Amino acid sequence: MSSQRPLARRRRAVAAAGAVSAGLLVLAACDKPTPMATVTVGKNSISTEAECYEDGDAIGKAETAKCAAKKASDTISVSQGETLRIGVDPEIADEGWALWLNGQQVTSPFKKTYYAFEGVDLFAAQQGQAAPKTVYISVVQQNKTGTQFKGVWNFKLENADA
Repeated sequence: MSSQRPLARRRRAVAAAGAVSAGLLVLAACDKPTPMATVTVGKNSISTEAECYEDGDAIGKAETAKCAAKKASDTISVSQGETLRIGVDPEIADEGWALWLNGQQVTSPFKKTYYAFEGVDLFAAQQGQAAPKTVYISVVQQNKTGTQFKGVWNFKLENADA
């Protein structure tokens, strides 16, 4: 009987080593999640990971513009004059971020994790045209001088008044 105990211990040790190896393999296959950006209007919020992000490395201005032009699937409804709140992970704020509207930069970079755009009218009608039903905004991680870009987070805003 004593000869079966070492055999059982050996089997448990091999099984445990196999489980640890499998766990490490699964972890190695996982991508590190990108930092998050969140848009809040009233009591509604949507969050998303980056459309373009290279683990904090620069992605270039042309790639940034291309990523900011991509249509987002995450949608939130906004009424005219409502406060638009944007929150970003600290690692985005440390570098700085700017708000882009329909692929164009519209603010200087912020170094805050949260900013509220009060009474903003993103759906202003252009001369002779009706107010748009949707606009696309992007949170773009960039330095203050606008020479280095590291990530793009896209959101779709729907005009609640249209």
